[in-house]
Amino acid sequence: MSDVELTPVRPAHLFDEAALKAYMSKEVAGFQGQMKVQQFEGGMSNPTFMLETPTERYVLRKQPPGELLPSAHQVDREYRVMRALRNTAVPVPKMYNLCEDPNVIGTKFYIMEMVEGRLFTKTTLPELTPEERREIYLDMARVLAALHCVDPETVGLGDFRRPGNYFARQVTRWTKQYLASETENIEAMNHLIDWLPNNIPSESSAGIVHGDFRLGNLLLHETQPKIVAVLDWELWSVGDALADLGYLCQDYHYLTSETEDMLPGADLEKLGIPTEAELIQTYCVAAEREPIDSWIFYIVYNMFRSAGIVQGVYKRGLDGNASSDTALEYEGVARARSERAWELITELRLR
Repeated sequence: MSDVELTPVRPAHLFDEAALKAYMSKEVAGFQGQMKVQQFEGGMSNPTFMLETPTERYVLRKQPPGELLPSAHQVDREYRVMRALRNTAVPVPKMYNLCEDPNVIGTKFYIMEMVEGRLFTKTTLPELTPEERREIYLDMARVLAALHCVDPETVGLGDFRRPGNYFARQVTRWTKQYLASETENIEAMNHLIDWLPNNIPSESSAGIVHGDFRLGNLLLHETQPKIVAVLDWELWSVGDALADLGYLCQDYHYLTSETEDMLPGADLEKLGIPTEAELIQTYCVAAEREPIDSWIFYIVYNMFRSAGIVQGVYKRGLDGNASSDTALEYEGVARARSERAWELITELRLR
């Protein structure tokens, strides 16, 4: 797979491999033989591992060690949504087993199949042709629409639907999460915390929201420009589907590139990547929905939310229990994202 790095299990995430092997021997059909455990680089929130046997490869995803924030790291929720989506048009890995007993390896965890495919984290897809880039981005829009067309009730997820406005709940949640991880006073975040609750649009389309739908959480076919698996469902919920579309589109030109080979500032036409308008149109056609009003809210909300998320990653890095050695590289990112979001609101007011 591209852009995937496997490392020895980091010291902070070591667990009893013998206990895991004994558990899988009893609970995972077909498991046998010796097992090699390696950790995926990345997976900033929930540590993720490849389990390799002589005949099969599995993926284990678990909660991180240490004190956890309320409502975070719910691997049981991840397991449930992927199991529910298995027979829909949304490509997800096969789920083998969920273990909610922390006595086995120290935390809750689940085992799923290892889907073979390519993983890309550079959003300009420099390794591919313009034609491939275009098809991949359009397929992202189509797969996202397919997810949002799934009826939560039909697949057994209706009990996750909560009363009230989705965005009102989410703004409250991420405000609390951000404040719990705050390491400095950021004026722009304070402004957003005040602005967002007063500018929430009416709910437009209730459905399953992935919560982190982006290129880095998608596995692509080994030779074709299409998605074969949607990964990392930690932040999923039942709510307003436009939260996902805004999250996907924020990478276009709203954020500032923090690394090379990313979309902000890139020549989309030369790269063959669809414009934001094309991506939205492809989504709307596939989802059979009308054009979208109040678009700037969905962008600003997602920039606020992503600022809160990376602030949590950075705080875990300071505390020494992050899932990746790169967590401390997120210093200042929450400030940059929130300031850009507040600039967008200011620009809108000046029009």
